[in-house]
Amino acid sequence: VQLQASGGGLVQAGGSLRLSCTASGGTPKNYPQAWFRQAPGKEREFVASINRSGVRKEYGDSVKGRFTVSRDSVKNTMDLLMVKVTPDDTAVYVCASRVMGWSPAATRSEAYDYWGQGTLVTVSS
Repeated sequence: VQLQASGGGLVQAGGSLRLSCTASGGTPKNYPQAWFRQAPGKEREFVASINRSGVRKEYGDSVKGRFTVSRDSVKNTMDLLMVKVTPDDTAVYVCASRVMGWSPAATRSEAYDYWGQGTLVTVSS
């Protein structure tokens, strides 16, 4: 399965941005399930995940209440709406998928099997 993230760019602090992840190939199980991010000099961080139906979601503590993950099962895409961004949100955002399917406990990079190319988000102060 191939995953491709898009929508990154430069945004001012307090602003909003919407990222999108598109999946192609693979099987219906290989839908995009999670967003991670990695800032320069920092470890990869879990941002959000969503199950196949789009009903169940998990968020990292640093983005709760500000970011919203959603998916379009017909298009097999996953979006991340980021609001009230801060300079600490500056990072490369990557989408991921796992063969075992969604789990609320799957918040570590090791739990995921497929990764897409990232998209850079830069938040100016």
